[in-house]
Amino acid sequence: MASTSGEAAAEAETIPETAARLRAHFATGRTKPIPWRLEQLKGLDRMLREAGDELADALRADLGKAAPESFLSEIDFVAAEVRSLRKHLRSWLRPKRVYTPPHLQPARAYILREPLGLVTVIGPFNYPVQLLLAPLAGALACGNAVMVKPSEAANTTAVVLGRLIRQYLDPDAVAVVQGGPAQTAALLEERVDHIFFTGSPRVGKIVAKAAAEHLTPVTLELGGKSPAIVEPGADLAAAARRIAWAKFMNAGQTCIAPDYVIAVGGTGPELERELAEAVREMYGHAPAESPDYGRIIDERSFERLARFLGEGRLVCGGGHNRDERYIAPTVLADVSEKDAVMGEEVFGPVLPIVALETLDEAIAFVNEREKPLALYAFTGSDLSRRKLLTRTSSGAVGFNVAMAHIDVPGLPFGGVGHSGLGAYHGKASIETFSHAKSVLEKPLAPDTLRVVYPPFTAVKEQVLRRLR
Repeated sequence: MASTSGEAAAEAETIPETAARLRAHFATGRTKPIPWRLEQLKGLDRMLREAGDELADALRADLGKAAPESFLSEIDFVAAEVRSLRKHLRSWLRPKRVYTPPHLQPARAYILREPLGLVTVIGPFNYPVQLLLAPLAGALACGNAVMVKPSEAANTTAVVLGRLIRQYLDPDAVAVVQGGPAQTAALLEERVDHIFFTGSPRVGKIVAKAAAEHLTPVTLELGGKSPAIVEPGADLAAAARRIAWAKFMNAGQTCIAPDYVIAVGGTGPELERELAEAVREMYGHAPAESPDYGRIIDERSFERLARFLGEGRLVCGGGHNRDERYIAPTVLADVSEKDAVMGEEVFGPVLPIVALETLDEAIAFVNEREKPLALYAFTGSDLSRRKLLTRTSSGAVGFNVAMAHIDVPGLPFGGVGHSGLGAYHGKASIETFSHAKSVLEKPLAPDTLRVVYPPFTAVKEQVLRRLR
C-alpha cells in the first residue's frame, strides 16, 4: 500500500516523470516473477470485493446505472476475468516447444512469453470500471508496468478508481493519470511499449497516428454499427426481449449493443410490437421513473442522440429530458439509409429497424458498410447461419443472443477493420500484453552446421538439398 506522502508525490509528477519512473522500475526486473504478477491480480480481486459497493455508487452517479447492472457488467465481470487469469497464468506462460528441422539437430526450439515493458491503457466512459480494469489485469498478468487513464467524462468513477488503484496495487509499477484530452495527448507523446485504447473509431485514428511516431504497437477496441438480423420463423417475442435487453442496457451506451435491426421478410410489424412490449416489461410505462434505466453521459451526447428522434416512424419511446440527460428507450421503423440514425454509430437508446425482403439483401446491406464489432442473427436456419458466417466479416457473431459472447472467458474480444485492431480477454490478453520470443538452443559440439559453411562442394549441395 502506498504511503500518503508517496501518493502526493505521484500526484505531483508530470506524465514524462511518471513514465520514466515506471520504466526505471520495470528495468529492475521486479515485475517479471510470476508471484509478483499473481499478487497484483489478487490485489485487483480484493479491490473489487471490498470496494464493489463504492464503485457501484460511482457508476450510479455518472451513468445512472442500477447496482445489479453495475455488478453484472462491470464489477463482477472484471472479477471473473481476474480469476481466470490467476487460474491459468502459469500454464499460459509456460514455454512452448516447437518442431526443429533435422538439419539443425541437435537443438531445442521454443517460444517464451516475456513482458513488453511499459503499457498505456486508456479507458472510455461507458463502462469505466470494466474497460479500464480488464486490460489492466491482462497487462499486469504479463509482468508489465502500466499507466492507466480513466475517462474524465465519468469523473466520479475516475476519482474512485484512481484512489483504489493506488491503494490495492503496487504504486511503483502502476500509475493513474487523471485529466482530459490534454493529458491523453501528453500520454500519447510518451514512448511506451504498447497502447491499449477503447473508444470511438475517430479517436482511435488519432491514437494510431500518435503511436506510429514511435512505431508503438496498439490495441484498438472501437465500435461501429452492429446489426441484429431477424428472420421469419424465429421466436419474435424471445428475439425482441434479447435485442431490447442488449440495446437498452446502460442506456444504449455499449459498443457491442445492436445498433440497428434488419427485419427480413414480413417480420417487421410483429417485431415492432414485441420490441415495444419488451421495453414495457423491462422498464415499465414510464422508463424515466425506472431505477433500472440509465442516463446519457453528458449534454453533448444527449444533443447528438436527440436529433435522431424525429426520424422514421416512432414505434415506442421518443421521450427525453435534457436536464436529466434522459432519452427513453426508443424504437424507430421505416428509417431510410439516408437518415442520420443510419449514418453513424448510435451509441444510445435509439433502435432503428430496416425492412428487407431476403437474407441475401441483409448480407449485402451489412457488407456495404464498415465491418461491425458484432453481428447478431435470430434464425432457426442452419443454412442462414452458414451464409452469415462465410459471407460477412465482424469482430464476433451471436446467433439467437446479443452481447453475451463477451461473457465467455475463452473467446477473444476485439474488432476487425474499422471496428478495432487486436483482441483481449483470457489467453488473448496474454498474447496481447506479452512478446512471443523465439528461442533456439544448439550445442557447439558436434558442429553439424559445417555442411552449410563455404566452400560449397557437390557433396555438400546434395546433403543440403536432402535435408530440406
